[in-house]
Amino acid sequence: EEIAAAQGDFFEHGISKLKPMTMGAVAEKLGVHETTVGRAVAGKYARTPQGVFELRFFFTGGLKTADGGSISTEAVKEAVAKIIAREDLRKPLSDQAIAEKLNGQGLKVARRTVAKYREELGLPPAHKRK
Repeated sequence: EEIAAAQGDFFEHGISKLKPMTMGAVAEKLGVHETTVGRAVAGKYARTPQGVFELRFFFTGGLKTADGGSISTEAVKEAVAKIIAREDLRKPLSDQAIAEKLNGQGLKVARRTVAKYREELGLPPAHKRK
């Protein structure tokens, strides 16, 4: 119930609306220990309008946005993937250029973070995407 309450926008709009949420915060709200939450969600899945996800997927860190809000790391990864998918194949964007585009969208992301997320997504660097 706590996941559903906190992630309502995700269920309606997708990964780009996933909010940062920690097991510690949920445990505090429920008045239980963090490990209890971890055991409760272990090996369990939820069918959502966006697909089937392991409950642990909803517990994600986040980054600050320019307007003072926060966005989950999964949403930033999706934004990186979208930028790369839309780039000109003859002139692929560098990690720095992707970071600048994200900064223009109000997401404060360093080049190193873009490189890390790009690698986690299995996407090659610019010189190998030509």
